[in-house]
Amino acid sequence: MKALLGTKIGMTQILSEDGATIPVTLIQAGPCTVTQVKTIETDGYIAVQIGYGEGKNLSNAVAGHVKAAKVAPKIIREVRLDALEDDLTVG
Repeated sequence: MKALLGTKIGMTQILSEDGATIPVTLIQAGPCTVTQVKTIETDGYIAVQIGYGEGKNLSNAVAGHVKAAKVAPKIIREVRLDALEDDLTVG
């Protein structure tokens, strides 16, 4: 799985050994929590939903959806997988 979930905190630059300036984006990542595991049997495809950040004003639907994970994420994203790992659990 290749995914990065975080908040952009700024831009800066680094200098390479030959003196070239390389622009970079600074990202504050994690902690992320798996809020739901989707399987072929239940959803027709394989994916995980990942929650990040702290949300205070969640709708009742979102609050109920993430209740099993015992978190209140502000950002929820879904990442599709080729295969499901055996050790992947919610919460």
